[in-house]
Amino acid sequence: MSRVLVVGLDCVPPALAFDRWAAEMPNLTALRRRGRWGPLRSTMPPITVPAWTSMVSGQDPGALGLYGFRNRVVERSRPTYDLRLATSRDVKVKRVWDRLGEAGRSVAALFVPLTSPPAPVRGVMASCFLHADGPWTFPPKFGAELDARFGPYQSDVASFRDGDLNRIFEELHAMTAQHFAIARHVWTERRPDFQMMVEMGPDRMHHAAWRHLDPGAPGHEPGNPWFERALGYYKAVDEELGRLLNDAGHATVIVVSDHGARAMQGGFAINELLIQHGWLVLRETPTTATPLRDCVDWTKTRAWGEGGYYARLWLNVKGREPTGTVEPNDAPAALETLRALIASEAPADTKTWTPDELYDVVRGVPPDLFCAFGDLGFRSIGTVGHGQARLDPLSLGHDGCNHDWNGIHVTSGPGIEPAADVPASILEVEAWCRTAAGR
Repeated sequence: MSRVLVVGLDCVPPALAFDRWAAEMPNLTALRRRGRWGPLRSTMPPITVPAWTSMVSGQDPGALGLYGFRNRVVERSRPTYDLRLATSRDVKVKRVWDRLGEAGRSVAALFVPLTSPPAPVRGVMASCFLHADGPWTFPPKFGAELDARFGPYQSDVASFRDGDLNRIFEELHAMTAQHFAIARHVWTERRPDFQMMVEMGPDRMHHAAWRHLDPGAPGHEPGNPWFERALGYYKAVDEELGRLLNDAGHATVIVVSDHGARAMQGGFAINELLIQHGWLVLRETPTTATPLRDCVDWTKTRAWGEGGYYARLWLNVKGREPTGTVEPNDAPAALETLRALIASEAPADTKTWTPDELYDVVRGVPPDLFCAFGDLGFRSIGTVGHGQARLDPLSLGHDGCNHDWNGIHVTSGPGIEPAADVPASILEVEAWCRTAAGR
């Protein structure tokens, strides 16, 4: 049995960690040389919520009933039109630290989505970036201990899409340094049998500065000063990883990311397409980007979509939705018509799936259709008032990054034979952890 240390780096793609910036990440590269590594296929959807929960439970989003950061609200056994931000209370399955705790192992879960609010474990837990109010650790006194030693908890970078890059990079470095310092402290002082931390910093940096670091991104300016700042942040993450690895001893070390990153080639305003073809009706037509729910006429709408790195589409079904307009018997044909419309109008290489095509078990309130526009090259825009469906990326704000299918995995430790470029699934990681811990 080995102690197990898992380091999660949100949104880190193979193209940077294994290729373009590998030489600037000597600690991760050395770990790769003595271990097994390769691309780690994310969930569909490839997004922080639910991908990390899938990773630590071995359950896909369908089994979890989690289809994004925000999910349909259910009242009196019927879904409403509203969405609610996911919390740890929405996780109904056991995660790896729960199973190891039941087997008598001591555990530490630090900053792992979804762990807010924190829940009892056989050890300690510190909330993820979604922490808002109340105690941020289990047990609560553990938070007071950390506050006294490391200062107030920096759970996230504020307004990381606002373009204030000087401030953003300062907060990134401070947050990442604090999180790794806490991780080293817990690992060496409390000596858990299993410890997992997740650092959200890479994701925040990508969304703030991708156009500056990726020569292939729309709007990239060669020689811009933010390229070096972005590379410098990756170097700092690798240095922090190296310090933690120095304390790891003979533990099994697993470094993972939940999904990758890529340049956003543009946006596709899915609700504008639905409006143009009569599927979605507004009470009034705005002339600037406006949330759909501010102006939709549900009594005349047959379908609507949500924005994000991917799209979720729902039919407005009678008996299911509060003001349904589509007869249940007509829903399958309506859905196929929608798929054909999207295939004809959306960017090339767009992919669509029904929940049953993705998952063996479907819980919660899934969308009727998932869409990855341009195979994740185009972001789904859920607002209305754009006047057209296809939008230029430079008109969409400072965030030029979309998520991509593959994150990374690197595992090194007792009994791990070196193997390069080994593809794996995010759903395998939970079993790796339990195997390494002797359970």
